[in-house]
Order: sequence, then structure tokens, then C-alpha cells
Amino acid sequence: MSQDFRNNHQGSDHQQPDADGPTLGMSNRLTNYGDADFSLFLRKAFIKGMGYTDDALSRPVVGIANTYSGYNACHGNVPGLVESVKRGVMLAGGLPVDFPTITLHESFANPTSMYLRNLMALDTEEMIRAQPMDAVVLIGGCDKTVPAQLMAASSAGVPTVQVVTGPMLSGSHRGTRVGACTDCRRYWAAYRGKDIDEAEINEVNDKLVPTVGTCSVMGTASTMACLAETLGIMLPNSATAPAVYADRQRIAEQSGAQAVALARAGVTPDQILTPEAFENALRVLLALGGSTNALIHLTAIAGRLGIDIDLEAFDRMSQETPVLVDLKPSGEGYMEDLHRAGGLPTLLRELKPLLHLDAMTINGHTLGENIDAAVHLIDQKIVRPKQNPIYAQGGIAVLRGNLAPSGAIIKQSAASAELMTHRGRAVVFTGLEDLANRIDDPDLDVNADDVLILQNIGPKGAPGMPEAGYIPIPKKLAAQGVKDMVRISDGRMSGTAAGTVVLHVSPESAEGGPLGLVRDGDVISLDVSNNRLSLEVDDTELDARRQAFKTETSEAPLLGYRRLFMEQILQAEQGCDFRACRPTPTCRIPRQHEA
Repeated sequence: MSQDFRNNHQGSDHQQPDADGPTLGMSNRLTNYGDADFSLFLRKAFIKGMGYTDDALSRPVVGIANTYSGYNACHGNVPGLVESVKRGVMLAGGLPVDFPTITLHESFANPTSMYLRNLMALDTEEMIRAQPMDAVVLIGGCDKTVPAQLMAASSAGVPTVQVVTGPMLSGSHRGTRVGACTDCRRYWAAYRGKDIDEAEINEVNDKLVPTVGTCSVMGTASTMACLAETLGIMLPNSATAPAVYADRQRIAEQSGAQAVALARAGVTPDQILTPEAFENALRVLLALGGSTNALIHLTAIAGRLGIDIDLEAFDRMSQETPVLVDLKPSGEGYMEDLHRAGGLPTLLRELKPLLHLDAMTINGHTLGENIDAAVHLIDQKIVRPKQNPIYAQGGIAVLRGNLAPSGAIIKQSAASAELMTHRGRAVVFTGLEDLANRIDDPDLDVNADDVLILQNIGPKGAPGMPEAGYIPIPKKLAAQGVKDMVRISDGRMSGTAAGTVVLHVSPESAEGGPLGLVRDGDVISLDVSNNRLSLEVDDTELDARRQAFKTETSEAPLLGYRRLFMEQILQAEQGCDFRACRPTPTCRIPRQHEA
């Protein structure tokens, strides 16, 4: 590159990196025309059409992933956050440039947002790689967006700051506090059980989502926000501020400034997202009573960095980690309550003996230093002391047995205690269509002590592993007052849901897993205390069923993203990422913790 043009591009010395730091500015990732000088000349010519000066273009460039969409109420505040991030970048001497990526909303993605999570990760990763940016601020919120962005950041290797949109505020229905989406499910179950009528279910529909923002309970979105802060890829005390609070705008501004600092220092995600950071996140997931989905997402993010998650070791971690946060669905509160109680640092302070306090975070301080610097509220009621937990063990237990050779999980903190050890007759649904056709049939042969089995809703079977594992109680049983049953599937469950629901059974039915061999009337045994999930059918019979098993195939050829998905998707214990995106693991966590 000619020295004259390079000097003109770099401008005054305020934007220069340290002597050993990275090269910053618009000359990064030049389009390949075979002439680097021409590539930079052409790039500057076009961007100057948007009114930029050479001085502006000489500064560190911070990309801002803009995930606003009219379909995504969780991201309704993104335009304001983008402006706040821009302000922070400019105050720190950088040049902010926002760019669009795919955005996903849980309720507006067919067949499921999980089917599209990896597509969003690919889109975000390649846009980070393709465009000139010295750091990137990723703005996400709804369930699959933050995981997709962190998967992308882990692979792209560009200095990254995560920003979340924040939870919505809770609403009120006839004097009762409500919020999406645990209360969505509670009222819908009451409607199915004829406890409330159509007029009331329509009335409550207007009250459940009173503002923009993510679900106001400890569902997947809130869980991932807290885990991103724990990982250190997000600024301290930034997970819980509601979407409509001014706090959220200030966090965005500070995040923009931090992105400039990361660009100048060359701090990449792999320096923050270490094995110790992921072990901290797994610990916090358990103490939150967080979403089961988060285990899949953490596995996918860690997998991008060559870090494998050992389910048995995770279960041992669960046995020594109590649930301390009194938020729905495991408790009673809402995210704004946790924010008023001091946010995530209040929980982290209780967990200090169990955390890697020397894990580095994006603000240049360790996790322990950030905890010590946070405000300590003594009289708050949302985060329990270890001596008085919501649930004595971690929120998630791992199950094994001949029904789940590669594992399954249950959110034990949100399950019914009387069903944690259970033996019952299988009532089998072969897929979502079969479930829809028969679950409310008055002639369905089902009793309250039976075990509902839903096959073929795994990563390949659905496809996309939908949140259909929360199988509705058959209407005739709901009308009799039955509130919970043991339910088992190879799919997922919303983090906002509660019940005795076994999920992520692997291998899935569509891959020939034992779940696909279950027949009506088989006896299923669940023993959570001993981590067992068993199908009481002898091996000879199972072998005969296996020989007769046929995987359903589509008559139409698979094309486009569907073909890529079906050829590349991994099972739940590997995070449901694409095989081609996951390097060979170099370490396995969680390891034995030394207090």
C-alpha cells in the first residue's frame, strides 16, 4: 500500500494503536481486487457518499449488529440502543457503523427459532468477518439471538461486547401481577382446564406483555443475559436492567466505549471465554434455576472454542449448587425484582466460594473484582442466602439409562416433588401432528399416572428441536384438576415453563434412538435422585423393534438451508451446532472445583 495514501487514511495520531497493538480503521478486511490501494480507495469513495470525512474514517471502527425487526417485540428498543452505543463509541474516539443481521423472535419463527439459530450465527459471523471493524457490539435479546451472536463472536475472533435488550416490565391482570411467559402458560393451562373462560383468556392476552423487551421471568432470554455477564463478555451489572429503563441506554453507551478500548488493546473473545469462564456460567445457570435451553447454548458457544461440556461432571456440579434466585418459573419474582435487588452481582456474591474469581472480563477487571465493586444490598429478598435456598440442589439434573444412552435432562427445580420418582405406563405420540390430533380426544386412553412420550421432535426429527417438550395435559385430565404429569421427549421446553418434563433425550428418535422404540403400554421408570431414566422392555424385544425401525424420509429432495441443516446438525449434548462449525475439542469441563 502506498505510504502517501496510507498516511492520508490514518489521519492524525489520535487513532493510532499502541506500538504492539492491532492495525485499526477502514483498511481492515479489504475487498479482493488484486490491488490493496485501489480496494481502500474504492471503499472510502463509497462510504464518503454517506458524508464521512477522512478524520472520521481514520478512527477505530466499531461495528454494531442491528437486530431490530417489526416481528420482534423483544428487540423493540434496539434503535435507541444503537444510538446509545454510537454515542459511547464516538465519545471514546471511535467510528460506529451499524449493520443489519438476521433477527429471531421465539413466537415468529416457523418451524422454530432453534432451527434458525445456526443460520443467524453464520450470518453474524460472516458479516463480522467480511466488513471492516476493529470491534463489534452485538445487540440481542430474544432466546436464540444472544447464543447465535456469541457463537458467531467465538468463531470470528474480533473484539466483542455483548449488549442485551433487557426484560419487559411485568403487568397486572385483575390485581394479579403477570408477565410473559410463565404466566402465559399458567393461564392457558387454566383455560384448557376450564378454570377460566374465553372472555378472561382474551383479557389476559392484553396484559402479559405490557412493554417491549424479553420475557420478564427466568426463561431462556433472561438466563442467557445473566450467563453472558457471568462469562465476562458483557459489562458488569448489565444483564437485568429492564428494556424501558434509562439504565439500559447508559449500559449501551458504556458498551460502545468499551468496544473502542477492546479494539485498541486487541482483546479477542477467546481471551475472555475461557474454560474458567464457562465453568462459572454453568454454576450460575444452576443457581439461577435457569432455562434448560441455556445448557444447549453454552455447549454450542464453548464448542466453537474447542471446549467440551461433560454432562456427568455438570450433574456433579448441580448437586453442590443450590438454586438461590426467587424468580419464576422456579420461584415467584420477575426480572425487574432481581434488578432492584442489585442484579446478577448479588447472586455472584453468594456463589463466590464456588467461582473462578480470577476469570478476566471485558472491562479489564476480574470477575472477583467486579463482584467486590458492585453495590451490596443487604435487605433484598430475591437472592436467597446459601443457607435458605429455593431448591437445595441445582436447577437441572442429568439423566441416563437405556432410554437416553447419551443423556437427557430435567429442570428439577420446576418439577413436582411427588413425580421425581415415578413408574408409569407410556402413552406415545409419534410426532407433533399426532399430538395435535389426539391429545384432547375424549377417548384417549390416558390416566394421571401415565407417562406422556413425544417422539420425533429432536434436532432432525422436527426439524429444529421445537419447544414442544412441554406436552399439554390431556384436556380430559386437565378438566379433572390434573396439573402435572411425567412427560418425556427428544425436544426442548421453554425456559419459562414448569413441570416434570424430561428433555433432550439423546440419541433422538429420528436417529434411531431408543425413545423412538417406545410403544403404548411400555413401562417407563424415572428416578431423578439416582439420575436414571429407563424403559422396562427386555433387550430382545428392543432389538426386534430396532430391526423394524424405519426413518421417515421426505419424497421431495432437500435443498438450501434445510439440506445444510439436516446434513450438519449435531445432537443436544453437542449443542445442536453444525458439525463444520465445531473444532476438535481441546479440553473438557467442568473440572473438579477447588474452593
